[in-house]
Amino acid sequence: MNEKLDFSHRLRAALLAAGYEARPSVVEHEFNLRWWGKSISMQTAWSWLNAKSIPAQDKLQTLAEWLKVEPQVLRFGEGVAKSVREYRQRWDEKLTYLERETVDAYLQLPAPQRKVVREVILTFARVHGQGGGEPGDRSP
Repeated sequence: MNEKLDFSHRLRAALLAAGYEARPSVVEHEFNLRWWGKSISMQTAWSWLNAKSIPAQDKLQTLAEWLKVEPQVLRFGEGVAKSVREYRQRWDEKLTYLERETVDAYLQLPAPQRKVVREVILTFARVHGQGGGEPGDRSP
């Protein structure tokens, strides 16, 4: 798998889908209209389109906003974005209101107390045969 090549294909496809030509001059001009930092050069735009480099996350975010695509789709492809959405959906569908409230309360605890709560939960999970630990976790 060539990440730079895959990114350049996704960038070209996003440009065409948004009604732009996949040309360095277009990317340079349109990106610089939206970018708050130092302008990119024609060579930088060419490098993105020709599998020579991948923009930093902040520039990728600007590209994604301009082209109306999710940043993770532009950077990693639809497969990764779909996996993330499925994982989030699993959490959204399986947690009840009370469970969400419990998770929120857990997240507000100081780190040492979160560790104790985590150890208690993992101990219960191991006792009930559900695994739940990471390699190297110690049983109490």
